[in-house]
Amino acid sequence: MTDVQGEWPAADAVLDTSGLNCPLPLLKAKLELNRLASGAVLQVAATDAGSQRDFRAFARLAGHALVHEEEAGGVYRYWLRKA
Repeated sequence: MTDVQGEWPAADAVLDTSGLNCPLPLLKAKLELNRLASGAVLQVAATDAGSQRDFRAFARLAGHALVHEEEAGGVYRYWLRKA
């Protein structure tokens, strides 16, 4: 998933949840988003393949925008814009 221009925004905060299993990457991202202002972008790195499903559903249900996601070498990265 990529935004319309094919580029994603610079992150206002970065969270590395590598090595953590579900649901911890999502829970830590939720806590970090709570600290950020509306419109801020959080970049999250995770190694749990289940995080793809979790972050997509979370963004949709919570009203945040998943502006970009990518996978490289078993690391999943997500850019979430806080609602």
